[in-house]
Amino acid sequence: MTVRLLELPRSAKRLVVVAVDLILALFSVWFAFYLRIDRAGLPHAQQGYVYLLAPLLAFPLFVRLGLYRAIFRYTGMAALASTAKAVGLYGALFFLALMLLKLDGVPRSVGLIQPILFLLLVGASRAMARFWLAGSSVVKMGHAEGRLLIYGAGAAGVQTASALGIGRQFVLLGFIDDDPAKIGRSINGVDIMGPDDVRDAVERMAVTDILLAMPSLGRARRNAIIDSLREVPVHVRTLPGMVDLASGRVTVGDIQELDVEDLLGRAPVPPDAALLARNLSGKTVLVTGAGGSIGSELCRQIILERPVRLVLVEHNEFGLYTIHRELDGLCTEHHLPVEVVPLLASVSNLGRLREICRHHRPDTVYHAAAYKHVPLVECNPSEGVLNNVFGTLNMARAAMEGGVEYFVLVSTDKAVRPTNVMGASKRLAEMVLQALAARDAASFGILDSAPADEDGALAGDSIANRTVFAMVRFGNVLGSSGSVVPLFRRQLIKGGPLTVTHEEVTRYFMTIPEAAQLVLQAGAMAHGGEVFVLDMGRPVKIVDLAKRMIQLAGLSVRDDRNPGGDVELKITGLRPGEKLYEELLIGDNPEATAHERIMKAREDFMDWSDLAPVLVEIRQAAEANDRENIVKVLCEHVHGYEPQRSEPCDTTLVPRDDMGRPIETTAAR
Repeated sequence: MTVRLLELPRSAKRLVVVAVDLILALFSVWFAFYLRIDRAGLPHAQQGYVYLLAPLLAFPLFVRLGLYRAIFRYTGMAALASTAKAVGLYGALFFLALMLLKLDGVPRSVGLIQPILFLLLVGASRAMARFWLAGSSVVKMGHAEGRLLIYGAGAAGVQTASALGIGRQFVLLGFIDDDPAKIGRSINGVDIMGPDDVRDAVERMAVTDILLAMPSLGRARRNAIIDSLREVPVHVRTLPGMVDLASGRVTVGDIQELDVEDLLGRAPVPPDAALLARNLSGKTVLVTGAGGSIGSELCRQIILERPVRLVLVEHNEFGLYTIHRELDGLCTEHHLPVEVVPLLASVSNLGRLREICRHHRPDTVYHAAAYKHVPLVECNPSEGVLNNVFGTLNMARAAMEGGVEYFVLVSTDKAVRPTNVMGASKRLAEMVLQALAARDAASFGILDSAPADEDGALAGDSIANRTVFAMVRFGNVLGSSGSVVPLFRRQLIKGGPLTVTHEEVTRYFMTIPEAAQLVLQAGAMAHGGEVFVLDMGRPVKIVDLAKRMIQLAGLSVRDDRNPGGDVELKITGLRPGEKLYEELLIGDNPEATAHERIMKAREDFMDWSDLAPVLVEIRQAAEANDRENIVKVLCEHVHGYEPQRSEPCDTTLVPRDDMGRPIETTAAR
């Protein structure tokens, strides 16, 4: 019956409500007479006019005040207040009408009793409709999605409980709070328990989900709570931050999976506003690789510092379109007078870079364009070298010719004692900038394939170096393209297995916003040739991260000790060029800086006169696609580079699914 009623047209539903209100109005008049004169029966004398007056007053007022536009199964306190207001106005008019009409056999007190009875009856009808009809969504679904505890008995938790009560997608079983003053009390009939009671409550009440409803909680405390729930067999979810809850409304749709920051994040250090703005505010800033994970976040933070112009250089058309559209939206939202210039260009095209720098005259360049995927660069070493090394050199030359003041290279921890071409190429790119920073002028003729002098000297005009070069080195960023966390999420959705290349693989992790913020501040501290190293915190074992994600999804790991577990962990073997451990320093003598999470490394490098012939040799090898000579040059001149002895990596080019399994294709067969 309930389902049939809900499926009626809107007009039919309104007629049902009007009919109910009409019956309640007549009944309340009869009951008022009964209470006043202690006699039941049909109206006599002029009492019949009262039965006519009640609906004639009530119906137009209820229509005018919108009582028939409400959806009863979503009725809340605001709707009940509107009902009370409408009945109150009706009561005043009803009493006034009886006073003026002075009908025989109608006591004046009926004008007071009937509106009170009518209010109680109409309010009760709305409340009953809410609880009766709201339950129909559960009937239609068959059952709720889960049995829930809310961690946090504050405002956000109460709002969430209210939203859950409307949606009926979860059965709310209790609140958790660590405030002793709240433990043992209840909110709307739902008990509040302490953190020590969670495990027992989960087992006793068959809880499936715990929702973190503490959007303003500090990162350290939040991580401690999440860590305490790791061994509890429930799915842990979260609400968005306070900015997203500013409207004061919480819906079931706001409930999210735990973000990567919740898994591995740390409390951010507030940025130095003056340091951030130093090379950005009122400047023309150019970002290469602007559509990538780091490049796009650099752009988001740069634009908030109000540069005059932000030049986006990106060779990926869709990536450039996406970040340009987003930045235009930020300018509109924050009323930022910034000119955003999207330019399709490759850092391999020196002429294009020169034209860009001549036309736009950037003050600061952030060079984030690079090939960073280790196995792909390992299989395509010539492209890796041409893009990472000579793309950096091209951008540096264009910057020097264009009078750029600051040039910041976004580097990687894989440049330290690399075991892969990607890391070695990034270290060689660092060495290029170190060598340029140490010279007052540099000559590049031979690097343009111009003839060299007989003694090997470099031909071509010298370029005076007034550009401050700096490099910022850090590890993996959470949620970037190619990051392991999104891969694990996709694998979890499919039921596993979660693929890890080696049980001992360990990585440093940092959130993309924190990394970009620190890059901007490090670049502002540069004087020339520095290699800055970001404090990445403690390294994380990838296998531990996988287990943690499985546990926080309310699942268990399937292994030899637990063969009946939900999700398997599969070890697939190290990929070409992959290291077990990453390092941030070649030496062990970092210097502190003014920022607690930025250090300065002392890294040896070659003079430009010695480095230039090396660049000529490796470019010739790269242009000839001579892998053997590329590796040979890198081994000779990049400190600590020890390429892994592995089979040719053609097999890594076979298409693979999220589980690491080869996809059957004609070419693969």
